[in-house]
Amino acid sequence: MEIKEIKSNKKQYIDLLLLADEQESMIDRYLERGIMYILIDKGKVRSECVITVENGNTVEIKNIATYPEDQRL
Repeated sequence: MEIKEIKSNKKQYIDLLLLADEQESMIDRYLERGIMYILIDKGKVRSECVITVENGNTVEIKNIATYPEDQRL
């Protein structure tokens, strides 16, 4: 299992992002300024999380999702 930061081409995970935020226009508002992590297990992306720094000491989870077949594992 590996957690990896994604620094570019974050939209390649749009199917996973849309599980947590159903409007792509809303995802576009935070995705590029956000810090994105993916969880990879057995060579497959299972989950993602996007956080943003809102001020000096506030971090907000903007999007977090796991594919349905990987939930509860």
